Amino acid sequence: MDRDQVAARIDHTVLGPTTTWSDVETVLEEAADHGMNACIPPCYVSEAAAFDDAPDTVATVVGFPHGQSSMATKREEAVDAWDAGADELDLVINVGRLKAGEDDAVAAEISEVVAAVPIPVKVIIETALLTDAEKHRACEAAVDADADMVKTSTGFADGGATIPDVELMSEYLPVKASGGVGSYEEALAMFEAGAERIGASSGVAIVDGAPE
Repeated sequence: MDRDQVAARIDHTVLGPTTTWSDVETVLEEAADHGMNACIPPCYVSEAAAFDDAPDTVATVVGFPHGQSSMATKREEAVDAWDAGADELDLVINVGRLKAGEDDAVAAEISEVVAAVPIPVKVIIETALLTDAEKHRACEAAVDADADMVKTSTGFADGGATIPDVELMSEYLPVKASGGVGSYEEALAMFEAGAERIGASSGVAIVDGAPE
């Protein structure tokens, strides 16, 4: 896999609680310069859409980082992000409802967001908080809701993407491995495990480490 191929599969990310527009500008410029996508906070999407040096694909998040917003709020967030210019959405499930066995509610919430926007929706299941059985159920809910991808982590829980989790999730949908992937070697391991996309704040380091 050469550098351009790797870059196209990286979502260069800045989502911390102290993120400024200046931080977002840097990530957008780095993503565009290296051929990556970008994933940014929803409050900056409209500015990113008008930014001359933005990459072709700008993603943002919904229900982030804990997934505990109401279904109506998540739907409104999704529509607002799409109207502002987002190209993709990363939606956090309600982990508590999943753990309580309310799988139909989890699927219904995902489906509500998927139906509300004409852009890809990646479903963040927060693997570090789930048992393997719960991970299977979360992925099944995403499939039932016609989501486009499943994503391992927000980066706000203890633990991030792991090889076993990517292998498990890839049985269901394309996987975005996110959380703790900081080098080309780590990204390559995730790709080999079945990941289609990587979410990382270290996107530049990952791409620069790839063979030309």
